[in-house]
Formats: sequence, structure tokens, C-alpha cells
Amino acid sequence: MRIRQIVFAAQRLPAARDLLAQLFQLAPPFRDPGVAEFGIDNAVFSLGDQFIEVISPTQPDTACGRHLDRHGDSGYMLLLQTDSLASERARFTALGVRSVWSADFDDISAMHLHPKDVGAAIVSVDEPRPAASWRWGGPPWQGDQTQRDIGRQGIRGITLQAREPETLARRWAQVLGRPDPVRLDPGPRWRVALNDGFADFEGGASDGVAGFTLAVDHPADLLARARAAGLAVDDQQLTLLGARLRIEPV
Repeated sequence: MRIRQIVFAAQRLPAARDLLAQLFQLAPPFRDPGVAEFGIDNAVFSLGDQFIEVISPTQPDTACGRHLDRHGDSGYMLLLQTDSLASERARFTALGVRSVWSADFDDISAMHLHPKDVGAAIVSVDEPRPAASWRWGGPPWQGDQTQRDIGRQGIRGITLQAREPETLARRWAQVLGRPDPVRLDPGPRWRVALNDGFADFEGGASDGVAGFTLAVDHPADLLARARAAGLAVDDQQLTLLGARLRIEPV
């Protein structure tokens, strides 16, 4: 279970896309025509061999649109990579975790878990074949070894908030087949360990994605660009598209 992609929902895709590209100095994104199935448009940026996606609705009455109506621009979804989706599916079935969407291609199998059965976010569990590939990154990334080997920059973690964070943390650990969560200080916060990453849980008035932790080559430069763009910056943290981003050095 490794974080491979994070997703923001935004009311205005062009503005969100341009802001992300400017802040993180990212190559032009991939636009996936397949997401039209969900009534949305998107932009997918590569960060090493991980990905940052922004989505916006193009039709009425979509899951993304309903989320935006409730929360505004915000963190939305987490995509995790596994080396055996069949094994994960067996555990999900045993736990009564439903699927809201699934797909099987030659190069990847994916399953979106029902948010009510996990809590706080939509979670997709994906098995790419080969493991280093990632269909959702698009053909340009698949063929660009420079982007695939960009190295140390990446997504380290997700932070979720809940009225009962310990309960939510234990549910995520159970669903994802991870060790029991550990309590962090200062707290009360809990952490579920993922491969090369983590999911943190903190208290909040409602359940949802509070933010993400990213590792970049030059944090001070990124934070300076955030200030210049008029974003709220506090120490090593900035607020972007309704989510807190903790910026760490690689």
C-alpha cells in the first residue's frame, strides 16, 4: 500500500491547474479523456513517479460537484498502489467494504472503495502492471524516462480529519491491511503507516481530507512562490485549494 496519486476537487480547473504548475514548477499536465465517464475534466501532474490531480465537474449532479457544494475547493481522493488487488479485494469483501467503481485493463486493475465504508475520502486501490507504470499518468509520462526517474520529490502523506480520529484511523488500518495506528505527539493524532508514506488522523468538526505532506527539492523557493501568489503560508505549511500542504525537504 503506497501512495501513488492524490486528488483535489476545484470549482475552476484552469485556475487550479495553472496555480499548481506555477507553485511546484511542474511539466504540463496530462488530460485524461476517460474521466468524462464521471462527468468531470482533469489535469494530472507528475511529481517523480507519483501524481497530483485536479478535477472539476463538467455536468450537473456528479459526485465531484456534490462534494464541491458541501466543501468547496478541497482534497478529494487518494490512490494507493498494491501488488495484489485480488488479495485486497478478498479482505474488502470479508470486511463488507463495497466498490463504487472498478476496472481491469491489461496494464492496471483498479477499485474505488465506497467512502461510507472507509471514511473521510474516496480511496482507490490500484495494481499497475508492471509495477513502475501508471496508466492514469498518461502516455507522455509513460514514455518519458526523465520524468519517471526524477527521483526524490514526492508525496509523503495524507492528513484526514474526523470527529473521532482514533476510530477512523483504526478503520483505515483494518481496511488497508496495515498495522494498528500509533498515537503521535502533540495530539491527539494517530498515524497509519503505509509503504514509504503515512496517513495521519486528527480531530475536526467533520470527516474529510485536511491536507497532504509533500517533499520537494527547494521548499523555501516554493513557499516564496506561494506567498507571491497570495496564499496563506505558516512556517513550512501553505493552504492550497482548501487543503493544508506540509512542505518538507527531500
